[in-house]
Amino acid sequence: MNDARTSSKKTPQVSIGLTDPKSPSNVGAVMRAAGCYQVDAVYYTGQRYARAAKFNTDTKNVAANIPLTRCDSLPAQAGQGVKLVCVELVEGATPLPAFKHPEQACYIFGPEDGTLSQQVIDQADAVVYVPTTGCMNLAATVNVLLYDRLVKSGCVQAGDELIRQSRDTNNKVKVRETTLADV
Repeated sequence: MNDARTSSKKTPQVSIGLTDPKSPSNVGAVMRAAGCYQVDAVYYTGQRYARAAKFNTDTKNVAANIPLTRCDSLPAQAGQGVKLVCVELVEGATPLPAFKHPEQACYIFGPEDGTLSQQVIDQADAVVYVPTTGCMNLAATVNVLLYDRLVKSGCVQAGDELIRQSRDTNNKVKVRETTLADV
């Protein structure tokens, strides 16, 4: 089924595939999520983003470290041994809370104003959806999926050092130390 996915280049552990994204603001927000959750590569198909790319909305300049690459086929970009996971509101999909993420995955998302093709769905190793009432924004869905992957991995880095590395330079706020006697 996935024999078209072969490549001599280094295979990313985690990549994101965007199907003909419409909005540069969504692509910018996806790139920010990719940086926050340590995605290796972001691919996109179609011409709409390419026409709007001059309106760069990658506010953290993540594209300097994570490639954002146009391609003709998202499944072909996945690489050998990488599981294709489509993220879409389609009948028969697995709810995200019940999904076990593969170690190597290419998560493919549909466009903001459409859906993934049946051909892409048919090539997937898994199809998942975020159980919501109504559909979420593309970038919000990417963030939820990547957060779910991180939490389920058991590799959650936590603590004040992570906060200091991650927060905006204007944020120096701290939680006031309290005791139970203060409550």
